[in-house]
Amino acid sequence: MGRIHTLQVLAESTERLDRFVADQLALSRTQSARLVAAGAVSVNGVPGRASRVLERGDVLCIEIPDRARVRTLDAHDIPLDIVFEDDILLVLNKPANLVVHPAPGHWSDTLVNALVARGTRLPAADSGRPGIVHRLDKDTSGLMVLAKTEAAHRKLGRALQHRKIRREYAALVWGHIDRPTEIDAPLQRHPADRKRMTVLATGRPAKTHVQQVARFGTCDLVRVQLGTGRTHQIRVHLAHVGHPVVGDPVYGGGGAKRMTGSQYQAAYAVERLTPRQALHAARLRFAHPETGRPCDFRSEWPADLQPALMTAAGNEVPLDRDNALDYYGFFTRGDANCSDTHPTPEDDG
Repeated sequence: MGRIHTLQVLAESTERLDRFVADQLALSRTQSARLVAAGAVSVNGVPGRASRVLERGDVLCIEIPDRARVRTLDAHDIPLDIVFEDDILLVLNKPANLVVHPAPGHWSDTLVNALVARGTRLPAADSGRPGIVHRLDKDTSGLMVLAKTEAAHRKLGRALQHRKIRREYAALVWGHIDRPTEIDAPLQRHPADRKRMTVLATGRPAKTHVQQVARFGTCDLVRVQLGTGRTHQIRVHLAHVGHPVVGDPVYGGGGAKRMTGSQYQAAYAVERLTPRQALHAARLRFAHPETGRPCDFRSEWPADLQPALMTAAGNEVPLDRDNALDYYGFFTRGDANCSDTHPTPEDDG
């Protein structure tokens, strides 16, 4: 027997059971999911399912063993694009179709497992998310920083909280955003589909800054900066203002079908060459947690999204040089003004 926690739900409704347990007991979502899967979490006296949505009055009984068996992190040899590394941290260019850390359905084929196979030293390996400072969705590519020591992890976490880690995303979006735009719309889990996020007045505050970098016939290349870091924030916010990310299978709003007449043909030509959501973490800036030295990393538009961008742009010759973002001035134009709310280390893509 271990520690037993008894909780009663006071809110009218909550997120799914595994997320609620994680939030209330300050556990990682991986740890919470393991407790639920092991039958250690009951709801009104009955073992709960991870996907159960709790209601007001539900009583939870949670048993946490004194010596919980820790799932070991398996090594999985996945090629990684390491941009920078020293004894304190590591910056890499995450490819699309790679989950960041172990979770149900992906226990051994994640970025963390690839780092284990590489022999990278990781702090707090029993947490399931060792060294993870911020995350990207599975199908969002681009730059991430990971801590290699506990001290670096704490310092980078504080820097993220206080908006001192600057993350800029490049996205191809439907329609045109002709002026810098701040999207201020609270986000929470969709009440009918727990795998999706949605804009609701009862959600958590969320701000996103969007600036057009290049205008094409049916879509724009934009720079996105985060004022907060909610789950799926960029994709939901852009869809909310009528400019969903090209290739987004969840929040795409019909994709090319949004267009009519000759525009549909042009949009369809772009869409059919977009293998996933056209969202890429292109720039990452922060102070080194040990030396304080400014760090500024850049990642060009990814190869798998290159055909879509070239088609959207009318096959401009300069794009053949694999420097589309630099060509369009993504890295040199003025920054958007970040909001005064605090980012959180969630999936922000």
